This record gives sequence, C-alpha cells and structure tokens, in this order.
Amino acid sequence: MTSTSRHTDRTAHRALRREVPSTAAVLADERDFTAMRRYRTFPFDDHGSYLRQMETLLRTLTAQGVLTTLSLFDPAAYEAYCAARDLDPDRPGSRTRYAAEAARTGATVTYEGEPLSHLLPLLVEEADRRAARDHATALLARTGNCAECGTDLARAAFARATHAVHQLLASLGDGSHHLVCSVAADGPPLLAVLHATARDGAPPGLTETETLGFCTVLATGLALRAPGGIVARSTTTPTDRDTAADGRDTVRGWSLRDSWLRPLSTAEVFTAYCTDADTGEPVPPEHGVDYAPGLPLTPPPGTHDHH
Repeated sequence: MTSTSRHTDRTAHRALRREVPSTAAVLADERDFTAMRRYRTFPFDDHGSYLRQMETLLRTLTAQGVLTTLSLFDPAAYEAYCAARDLDPDRPGSRTRYAAEAARTGATVTYEGEPLSHLLPLLVEEADRRAARDHATALLARTGNCAECGTDLARAAFARATHAVHQLLASLGDGSHHLVCSVAADGPPLLAVLHATARDGAPPGLTETETLGFCTVLATGLALRAPGGIVARSTTTPTDRDTAADGRDTVRGWSLRDSWLRPLSTAEVFTAYCTDADTGEPVPPEHGVDYAPGLPLTPPPGTHDHH
C-alpha cells in the first residue's frame, strides 16, 4: 500500500468516525459510584477523578466531531440487566452493553462540550421526570372503566387534565411560568414540572415531553382522587408592567378536590409555600415574591363524575 493510499484510508476513517454516534453512561453520584467499586474490573477508586476523566473523554469525542449521548448508569438496574441476560457483571463488555441499553431506553441528554457539573443535574432531572411519568402511566392504566357508564377512566382523566392545564396557562396570561404538580400516590409522591412562556397574548411555548409528563401526573391525581395540587410561580417581564411590578414573582396555588383544581386562598398559598415539606416547620417568605390566590378554573363541559 502506498503512503497516499494509507493517508486516504486514515482520512476516510476519521470522516467515518464522525458519522458514527457514541453513547456513554455516567455514575452521577457518590453512592452509585461506590456500588460499582465492588466489581474487580471497575478501574476507578475516586468519584471526582472518575468524573474528570469522563469529561475529558467526552470533550475529546466532541473535538473529533463525534456526537455523544449521555445517560445515567444505575448499578441496581445494571445488576438486574446482567441477571436477565446471564451476563457476568464484572466484565467491561457487560458494562458497555448496559450503557448502550440505557441510552436506548432511559433518560438521555446530548453532550455539547459543557461541564459535567452543569449537565448532570439536567440528566438527573430528566430521569426523575421520566420515572414519574412512567409510574403515573402505570397507575392510570389500572383505573379501568367506569362501572356505571363504561367510560375509559384514564382517557377521561387525561382529557380533563389537558383541559385544566390549558385553561390554567390561559388564566395566568403573559410571563414566564414555572408550574409544579405533586400528587400523593402509591410509593413516592409523583412530581412533574412544566415551564411555559407567553408573550403579547399568544399561546404559551411548551415542551411536548414536559407537557405530556405534567398532564399524566395531574390526570393520575384526578382519576384516583388523590391528595395533591399545583403551584405556579410567574415571572413578569417589561411587557407585563400593567399587571405587576418588574422583578417580582407571583405564586399561586390549586389543590385537587372532587376530580378538579380548587383555587387556594392567599393565606393557603403562603402557608403551603412557606412550610418545609420534610419537617413541617415554617420557613421565611422569599424576597421579591408576592403570594396571590389561585385563579378559578371551570371544568370542561359535558364531563361527568366517574367512579
């Protein structure tokens, strides 16, 4: 082979490498990292060093033009994965196969050169959001049909939740809105977050994945008549001067009652927002935040109370 041919082959190889995407699964926290240290072939003994080396690898791939998808490495899920496929978990090849599976089926983000310290919280948040949606979907699937009229309860609850979210956002109007829905269900509480921004009376911009997860969690609360509610924190902009002072946020709240959203009073919103969820102790009100009553929301016409 001539030197020209070898050069051509290397150039083609580099070009082809840029066409093949890469995947990586990262141990985001110290606990998961410690769990993997029991495997003899796991080559790391310090979580900080592991993250630095992972970031160096990701940056190198990015510099080569390689697109890398990042997922979370879950040691418990990895152990179950290996057991189900009769794989030795103490082999690098098994970890590689699991990383590819995690990228295919789990929460992922695309690495674009940012520090891992910035990216990992987003990845963990996406994993939590997906887990809540999957749990809510499973709970909804168990609701079955109405004993009296045969209505699909899950479908009806989702339609009701979608109507509630659209009406709620329309009522909030212009501004940037951060909504949190929490529902007490079997197992850990279900939590979903929705970000929306509306300008000049136009419909708010929404992310499809966030909206789907939010409506699914809310639908679960409505279908199961479970305790829960929604808190909305709205940030005004210079175009909203007629409704609120610049630089201040407004917090409103609603509770789930009788398969709908009941607006909370100002006092109820203040109490809910200024109470530590773990200890029940009061916490100081946040500077620059106004507490306001929830806005009345009208149930969709033609709906019935299904059991």
